[in-house]
Amino acid sequence: MRQSFKKSLISGLFISTLFLGANAMAADYRQNPFTLTYDGAITENVQGKVNIQTVHYKANGVDAVANVYTPANFDPSKKYPAIVVAHPNGGVKEQVAGLYAQKLAEQGYITIAFDAAYQGGSGGEPRYIDKPQFRTEDIRAAADFISTFKGVDANRLGLLGICGGGGYSINAAKSDKRFQSVATVSMFNSGDARRNGFMRSQTDTIQAR
Repeated sequence: MRQSFKKSLISGLFISTLFLGANAMAADYRQNPFTLTYDGAITENVQGKVNIQTVHYKANGVDAVANVYTPANFDPSKKYPAIVVAHPNGGVKEQVAGLYAQKLAEQGYITIAFDAAYQGGSGGEPRYIDKPQFRTEDIRAAADFISTFKGVDANRLGLLGICGGGGYSINAAKSDKRFQSVATVSMFNSGDARRNGFMRSQTDTIQAR
């Protein structure tokens, strides 16, 4: 089961990527009732199609907000594989994370795109900080929530990280055995960049720093 789920996640991700297009992030969020920024985004929940709902839960004591996408003809009495989608550094759930979450839902997955703590619609002070341990715990909290969502098969839980979210996803998956599969898009290693500088441009100053 684990191997077939890994293959299906990669296959779904590949198919989703084919449909993203060059102008995927061109839409005006002010014209979308869910404030989604990408072209082809959901504008209303229609029976029989991919639907979206906003959910709230606690992430290490912080109020977290996320969007859950359910597949077409979703039946909560059935079991579906699920994917946690982690957004890039500086991103929010309505942008590229939501785009991938929607496209993967079109492939039959239940997906959750969340705002990291201290960012976007999630709570936490001070605002707009990005610390690796917080982002890793955000991923685990999203997994906690979606694992209990009606219709989710918790034994088929995947993780997709985009850009900075990719690095955090690898870190989360190393110690969280709930994730049966992990994939990244344009992965960026924030920890390495902070230690050694962007593209390891500051390795000669490590001792001084």
